[in-house]
Parts: sequence; structure tokens; C-alpha cells
Amino acid sequence: MSNSRKTKVRRGSDSVNVKPKRMKISNESNPEVDNNSDIIDVKPKNLEISSQSNPEIDNNSTVKGHAAVEGIAEQLLSVESNLAAELGSITFHLPVEYVYSPLEYAFNIHTMYVQKYCSTVKKILFLGMNPGPWGMSQTGVPFGEISMVRDWLKICGPVGKPTKEQPNRKVTGFQCTRSEISGKRLWGLFKELCGNPEKFFQHAYIHNYCPIALMDKKGCNITPAEIKGAEITVIQSACDKALAETVKILKAEIVIGIGIYAEKRAQLVAQNYKLPIKVLCLPHPSPRAANNQNWSEKATKKLSEFGVLEYFIA
Repeated sequence: MSNSRKTKVRRGSDSVNVKPKRMKISNESNPEVDNNSDIIDVKPKNLEISSQSNPEIDNNSTVKGHAAVEGIAEQLLSVESNLAAELGSITFHLPVEYVYSPLEYAFNIHTMYVQKYCSTVKKILFLGMNPGPWGMSQTGVPFGEISMVRDWLKICGPVGKPTKEQPNRKVTGFQCTRSEISGKRLWGLFKELCGNPEKFFQHAYIHNYCPIALMDKKGCNITPAEIKGAEITVIQSACDKALAETVKILKAEIVIGIGIYAEKRAQLVAQNYKLPIKVLCLPHPSPRAANNQNWSEKATKKLSEFGVLEYFIA
């Protein structure tokens, strides 16, 4: 018997529905949601963005063959929905036992993030690798540590469940009591520098290269860098294309990889898609990295060296 493993990709049609399945969630299963609270409506709304309020949008242009121009947020959500559908069609082999796709089960929260903070072009795109178990996997927001998303970004709402859930990595959304240290450090740095989210998002945006989290049977994280064979070929092909489209939509001039893996993928995408961008690297805020206790200080120094710190100082 051959030891080779193949990735099976379902190809039911040539078109992909840009709206991933949403899970109907009741307040009974999410006691943190109060019908009388001021939580933002969890159902995404279509934004009507005119070229008068957004001069960077040309009503006579086309996006991916569409006759009518969508707002930047809608374009980005469409790209991400297509990516989630494509990645969702991959059949992973061992050691991957669990696949979490927050762009599906937490799509409503992710939509809030995109529509609230990404309706204009961005000079700087911060690029992460993939969701962490206590960050984006819980909230649908890149590096989305609970308190930072809820209290600083002012985004909150019910979150669904992955199709197959690891017992030690359950998704409880904003009820999660664990803290994603990487996310708390990253968003915490910009909270300290900018004061308010609007200052940060005026020129920048945070995005993940690969929007799925992979785990083995015991719940140990498996990064895209650790995937081999046919699966990684499909993942990188889909994620590279989506990243190139994202850079074009945002008209980003600088992509800052958060960690070496994100930096390398951005460099390859810039080269293969002939994107006129500068690719830089910020140390990953993970507490597992050696000598990373003073990450905030190191990151601030890097931003200064890159010549972009001025965009974040309040």
C-alpha cells in the first residue's frame, strides 16, 4: 500500500457561494447576550459607500468582473468568504484532527470588525499567520483576545461552534475566560500608542494570512508552517491569491508580517503577483518566543526603524 496522502477537494461547481453558512444562535446558548444591551447588531449590513465620502472608490471601475462597485469592506468580506469556502473543501489527513474556521462560525463578529474598521484604503497591512485557540478562534477577529475585542474595539456578540470541537479547545466566544497573550500584547501595544482604535485604523489594518486553526487529536496547535504535502499546496495557493486580492483592495503600500512565516508568504505573494509593496517583519508577540518578555519595547523600536511609528502616535 502506498504511504502517499492526497488532499481531496470537492468541486461541485465552478462558482463558490460567497456567504458561508451561519449558525442560528439563541440567547439561551449564549447567556452573555442581553436583549436589552447595546451590543452591535450581529447581522452584517450592507454598506452604501459613495465616491463622495470615499474618493478612493471609482464608480466607473469594476471589481473582479462585477459591474457595480462594492464598498471596500464588502469586497474584502467577499474575498474572505470565498477563501473560507475553498479551505473548507480540503480533506486533511493526520496528524490534523480538528479544523476551526472562524470565518464561518464567527462570521457575524468578523463582519462587524471589517465593516467597522475597514471601509477605507490602508497604507499598512499587518499580517498574522492563522487563528490562535483563545483569540480569533473565539472572536473571529485576528489576534482577537477577548477583552481587547470587547472593551477596546467595542465589538461583541454571539459566536457559533466549529463542526467538530476539541474537548480541551472549546469555542465559547465572549464567555471564554482564557486570554490570548499574543493578541493582548499586539492590540495592547496599539492601544497604548494610539489611544483609540480609530487612530490605528486610519492608516492600518490587521489581517490573517490563513483563517483556519488546525489541531491534532490532543488539541495541540498545528501551524500552516508545519503542514506538508498536498494540503499545504492547496492552502498556500488559496491564501496567496486571497492575500494578493486583499492588498489590491486596500491599496496597501506596506505589509508587515507578524512573525517570519507571515513575512515570507507576503514576500512570495509580492513577487508572484508583482505587487508594488514593501514587506517588513515584526517579531511575533507569542510568549513562547525566546527572550520575548519585553516584546512591546522591541516592537515599538521596529516600527520606528520602519518609519511608520508616526502613524500610530496619538
